[in-house]
Amino acid sequence: MTNILVDADGCPVVDLTIKFATQYQLPVTLFCDTAHNMQRDGAETIMVSKGMDAVDFVLVNRVKPGDIVITQDYGLAAMVLAKRGHVMDQNGREYTNENIDQLLHSRHIAKKIRLAGGRMKGPKKRSKENNENFERGFNELIVKVLNQQEG
Repeated sequence: MTNILVDADGCPVVDLTIKFATQYQLPVTLFCDTAHNMQRDGAETIMVSKGMDAVDFVLVNRVKPGDIVITQDYGLAAMVLAKRGHVMDQNGREYTNENIDQLLHSRHIAKKIRLAGGRMKGPKKRSKENNENFERGFNELIVKVLNQQEG
């Protein structure tokens, strides 16, 4: 059975994720630290003590091949892919073995710029289109994963 695991700290699509997962009768687990206590009907919540990447490590230790993870963290995405899970961000972009290296490299370059005193543009304000892209991409990913399990 495919599980949906959500890196829920600051995730804007928690409710959309639960809505779609429920339609496919897939269990949802939300992972958050104690600063983001999050309870939702239709999902189990796992609280993790605060700490750098604490939520990421607890989540990745729960991933099984075929599970779907929702996160915007490239490092967590890379660990999930290594465990043969599927990963999507909050805007409907699927992380794959084909794109994760470039994303990690971009993150590394941005960090070097910030450490050198440079500034990077922050994320744009979330739009209705972002939610629509997530809904479409998440639905397609669920169908793809379920078809792989049947085949």
